[in-house]
Amino acid sequence: MTTRVELCSADEVSEGAALKVEAAGQVLAVFNVDGEFYATDDLCTHGPGSLSEGYIEGDVVECNFHNGQFNIRTGEVVAPPCMIPIKTYPTRVEDGKVVIDV
Repeated sequence: MTTRVELCSADEVSEGAALKVEAAGQVLAVFNVDGEFYATDDLCTHGPGSLSEGYIEGDVVECNFHNGQFNIRTGEVVAPPCMIPIKTYPTRVEDGKVVIDV
């Protein structure tokens, strides 16, 4: 059974930006890419970097620790040294809130 988890208001995440959110016992990054919202684990799979604090260009986020890159939409690795994809969560907007199911 899944549980609906409200992450933040949609207007809290500007286009081309990210927000670190702690919800449902997890630390997540919420991204706004061209008006669409995406949620991933915030912790880089390569080291202690916070992806919500990384550099965002289009649908790619660069970790602020070792500069590895991930596709925000899919979680796939775009550039080393990262080798393991980040977990992504299907995201939707309901009543102005960004939500996921966990």
